[in-house]
Amino acid sequence: MRTTRLPVIIALSATLAVTACAGDPNRRAKIGGGIGTAVGGVVGSMLGDKSGTNTAIGMAVGALAGAGVGHYMDRQKAELSQKLAEQQAANQLSITELGNNTLQVGVASDASFPVDSASLTPNAQNTFNSIANVLKDYDKTAIHVVGFTDSTGSSEHNLQLSQARSQAVAQFLESRGVNSQRVLTWGRGETEFVASNDTEAGRAQNRRVAIIIKPIVEGQEQQAFTAPPSLGNPQFNP
Repeated sequence: MRTTRLPVIIALSATLAVTACAGDPNRRAKIGGGIGTAVGGVVGSMLGDKSGTNTAIGMAVGALAGAGVGHYMDRQKAELSQKLAEQQAANQLSITELGNNTLQVGVASDASFPVDSASLTPNAQNTFNSIANVLKDYDKTAIHVVGFTDSTGSSEHNLQLSQARSQAVAQFLESRGVNSQRVLTWGRGETEFVASNDTEAGRAQNRRVAIIIKPIVEGQEQQAFTAPPSLGNPQFNP
C-alpha cells in the first residue's frame, strides 16, 4: 500500500506546501528548508520514517547511489563547461566545485539583468537556456538559485532585488523543462561579498547569481535541499 500511495502523498504534500506559501517571496526557500511541519510529519509518517518533505521530493525525482555520485557530477561539470565555454571566455560566468560533490555556476548579474531590474536580458536567456538543457539531463540533483547585490541602496531593497532575480532565474529554468520540485531560491542581498564594494569593479563582482547544484544521494536526500553555505569571500565579509 505504501508503494502505491507514495506519488499521491508527495504530490499532495508539495501542493499543500506551495499553497501555504503563495505570495511569499521566500516560498521556494521555505519549502526547501522544510516548511510545513504538519505536512512534513504526515509525509514522514506515511513513509514509515521522519524524513519530511525534502526527502520525499528527493525520492520522487530520483536519487544516486553513493558510489556513482562523483562520476555523475564530474560528467555534469564537463558538459556545463562545454556548453558554456563562450560565456566563460567572456568572464560572464564561472563553474567551480564547492566540495562534497557540489557545483557552483556563478553568473554576473550585469550580464543577466538591466540595472535595478529582475528581467533577464536576451543574452542571459541564451545562457540560462544552455544551463537548463544540461540540468534537465542530470535530473538527480537539487538546484539552488542564490541572488546577491552590492552594497549600493538600502539593505531592504537589495534583499528584495536579490530575491526577485533568483526567482526570475528559477522560473526561466522551469520554463525550459527543469522540474520545479528540484529548484529552490534564496535571496542574500548585500551579504556574502566576493570583492570590495569600494570600487566599481568590485561592486560588479558582488552583483551576481549563483546556481548551486547538489546531488540527491540515496539515503541522504534531505541534505540536497538544505541551504547552500556562505558563498562570500571571508576577506570581504569580516
